[in-house]
Amino acid sequence: MRTILLSALLLLLAGCGHGLRIDDSHTAAGQNSRVQYIVLHYTSADLNRSLQLLTETEVSSHYLIGEAPPTIYRLVDENRRAWHAGDSQWQGRTWLNGTTIGIELVNQGFYDTPAGRYWQPFAPAQIEALIALLKDIMQRHQLSPGSILAHSDIAPQRKVDPGPLFPWKRLAEAGLMPWPDDSAVAHQQALFSASLPSVQWFQEQLMRQGYAVPLHGELDQATRNVIAAFQMKYRPTRYDGEPDAQTAALLVVLAAML
Repeated sequence: MRTILLSALLLLLAGCGHGLRIDDSHTAAGQNSRVQYIVLHYTSADLNRSLQLLTETEVSSHYLIGEAPPTIYRLVDENRRAWHAGDSQWQGRTWLNGTTIGIELVNQGFYDTPAGRYWQPFAPAQIEALIALLKDIMQRHQLSPGSILAHSDIAPQRKVDPGPLFPWKRLAEAGLMPWPDDSAVAHQQALFSASLPSVQWFQEQLMRQGYAVPLHGELDQATRNVIAAFQMKYRPTRYDGEPDAQTAALLVVLAAML
């Protein structure tokens, strides 16, 4: 008898689970997307190898964009976490896989030659496909300009992608991110040429932009790496990590746009 009663109780509980009802008629006003940023990468591989790496290993991204033709592949649903950012930080947030959408661009990155480092340019059609995708994502998740980041922005101590040939200014022209006015930068650069700020000032300004940077006032390698990441984005003709007048001017003009 006890066995029969126990079996009946288990069946009843199982039936209750299948009959779960959720009322969706009320929606809270206090909410927004879990997505805070979009992070751009290059794959350092061709299309076939990129697809293999991003679908058959623990590394993944939400989207992959080919070169020719610039096909957009969706590899991970935006509601799920992709493993693209790694150990990362921006604006005080850490381990950004949970709050970002990752986009990989098929691009070999760089290789070193006797004549120096060679970086592969990005195909214009690939960038146009990226811009269309970025506009769509930003609209759906209500992201503001400035939400698009480089992998080197969020992990400057270990990453350099998408590299100095990535056309950030083209994204700015498409209305996707703020860009410093050339005349304002030239004016500030003339002022800083007479007296360069301290290393501590550079560190504080970089942190204000969102970078994870030391605040000890020393020009160590970690600080140089962060300066170089900033320069690679806004002054890609020279990204030596040196705190110079033009870099200071760019930081001041961009700070006024925050």
